[in-house]
Amino acid sequence: MNKNELIGAVAESSGLSRNDATKAVESVFDTITGTLSKGDEVRLVGFGTFSVAKRKASTGRNPRTGAPMKIPASTQPKFKAGKGLKDAVN
Repeated sequence: MNKNELIGAVAESSGLSRNDATKAVESVFDTITGTLSKGDEVRLVGFGTFSVAKRKASTGRNPRTGAPMKIPASTQPKFKAGKGLKDAVN
């Protein structure tokens, strides 16, 4: 399912117009992104938790040349599925 299919499914299941469903889905994505960019987490009970993890700088190797290269520190988004989502999938 891609983003357009998700918007269509939300519109159909909620009775919203496609335009309103687009605004709702975009708003959810923007809110999650904004919260994670501040370093906070988004906890949706029964669904899962979106959080951020900090990765330390490290040294790697260029696969083409074998030369060592520095990999800078970064912040990565993480998602941990909740029990409700795990149970629904299994």
